[in-house]
Amino acid sequence: MSLVQQLIVIGIAAVANFLTRLIPFRLFQRGDHIAPYIEELGKFLPGAIMVMLVVYCFRNVDWFAGDHGLPDLIASVVTIFVHLRWRMLFLSMAVGTVSYICLVNFIF
Repeated sequence: MSLVQQLIVIGIAAVANFLTRLIPFRLFQRGDHIAPYIEELGKFLPGAIMVMLVVYCFRNVDWFAGDHGLPDLIASVVTIFVHLRWRMLFLSMAVGTVSYICLVNFIF
């Protein structure tokens, strides 16, 4: 790919990224009225996104090899415990990630 083609691809990606962030603000700036289906999505999507993340995290775990997915399970339990204890999403994700990395690199 030539330099011009690379710059065109980067430009298109930048514009697409900008538009995906701009459009929701333009659609919902008309006042305080939000369509009922958007409010329902706001109630449903956070849980659905968390389920998708769990499925994504466990999709490549080989349950019948070596450590049988123990680092994944232990890190998941740590993440759940931290979240239930302190109810801080970022903290629970950070502690779960760090625990998984430590388990994989130093224990398993």
